[in-house]
Amino acid sequence: MSIAPKSGTDDGMADFGYSQTLDRSIGKFASFAAGVSYISILTGTFQLFYFGFGTGGPAYWWSWPLVFAGQFMVALSFAELAGRYPVAGSVYNWSKRLAGPATSWLAGWMMLTASIVTITAVVLAYQLVMPQIWSGFQIVGDATEPGDAAANVAILGGLLILFTTVVNAIGVKLMARINSTGVFIELVAAVLIIVLLAFNIVNPPSVLFDTTGFTDGSGGYLGTFLVAALASAYVMYGFDTASSLGEETVDPRRTAPTAILRAVIASFVIGGLILLLLILAAPNLSDPAIGEKSGGGQLILLQVLGGPVGTVFLICIAIAITVCTLAVHTAAIRLMFAMARDNALPGGATLARIDPVRKTPVIPSILIGVLAFAILVANIGSPEIFTAVTSVAIIMIYIAYLLVTAPLLLKRLRGEWPGPGARTGGYFSLGRLGLPVNILAVVWGAAMAVNLAWPREAVYGGGVLRFIAPIFIGGVVVLGLAWYLLRGRHHVGTLPEHMPAQMGLGNLEQAP
Repeated sequence: MSIAPKSGTDDGMADFGYSQTLDRSIGKFASFAAGVSYISILTGTFQLFYFGFGTGGPAYWWSWPLVFAGQFMVALSFAELAGRYPVAGSVYNWSKRLAGPATSWLAGWMMLTASIVTITAVVLAYQLVMPQIWSGFQIVGDATEPGDAAANVAILGGLLILFTTVVNAIGVKLMARINSTGVFIELVAAVLIIVLLAFNIVNPPSVLFDTTGFTDGSGGYLGTFLVAALASAYVMYGFDTASSLGEETVDPRRTAPTAILRAVIASFVIGGLILLLLILAAPNLSDPAIGEKSGGGQLILLQVLGGPVGTVFLICIAIAITVCTLAVHTAAIRLMFAMARDNALPGGATLARIDPVRKTPVIPSILIGVLAFAILVANIGSPEIFTAVTSVAIIMIYIAYLLVTAPLLLKRLRGEWPGPGARTGGYFSLGRLGLPVNILAVVWGAAMAVNLAWPREAVYGGGVLRFIAPIFIGGVVVLGLAWYLLRGRHHVGTLPEHMPAQMGLGNLEQAP
């Protein structure tokens, strides 16, 4: 694989049929930080450790390198696309240039819906951390009562969503500064956690192969492991955010591909070490509280490092949750803007309007914040349903990724990639590795989508909730495509105010 020399200073918005309306001010670290904060090492590892460990025991750790290997294939494919198409709303715009309009619209629609739900899912992590930092953060009732916890996180999470909404509405420069600062703190804290846990190891590495008590289910430990692996699959995605900010990144053709790959690799190494050392440093791996939502990795951290030090690191985890929410919100805004700019959403002209001073889409910032908060409030009455829906939202992201990697694979097999007349300078390239990597990305994505959607009571609950994945995803697809096919597709096209001044220049890459 290689990165060709930069072929010029033009970032080529006219090549895609758009004018430059967003503020191009994001540098290399800020681009990398966007991908890292979406994956959010500290948020994901601590939020989901209880589920992975409680389901599969210490051996669940092996799911982390497995998921990384599969997602790295996807990230490599995305890196190629990021160099060629550094445009807002990455998944939507990539699919638009690889497949038909209906496919690309569906990819964008599913990613947008899932992203809004994901914002709410991330802020739920506040409830796992904030009351442990200070009991005063438990404003409503008792943290151990599901109803009280849901009501309390509606307050804490609502304030967080308000914060990310205001920051995104002010502009990308402020967002990038806050996000980069938060990621820096998160990375430093993660390294310190690794070092301190390493000095407190009490369990031998052999525990990573211990499956005792976890082999009774259907399919033996393999069946258990496939469920436990969801804890890792729920973390390692969102790396495409670095490219979704491509229109606001300086030298995006070179910056975005490397930012995507560095974000995935850094998250794998640091997150994997944290999970490994939480297991090796746990004072009592038989403690049932480790497998409970109120315990998990936070409990081990406090047990090992003690009150004051553990509390400091919990504050760092809270910062990580904050910038993760900010990054997910930012990515969702860029996706909504990208689709609206093509008049592919109701009220497209309004949603695609750019504030002339802040150079940011303010209305999508507010609308997405309102929708995320509404879902958070709905969680109060039925937290078990919302938990199931957040799991389904992640499946939709994996499917949206498939709607990019699968069309890309078809183009490779037909000999149409990179395509006649495409420029070759300044792009990240997999070369001959492209085809095998792309095949693995598609096989992995399809396998994980099936594994994630499998109707398991341990994941989705009993009764009809077991089938929430096909029901919810089917509803989103049917309702979305109904609007698009009956009305939307007749109006799709770049809005005049977003067209370049000279539409005749460099439109080589706009067509699939």
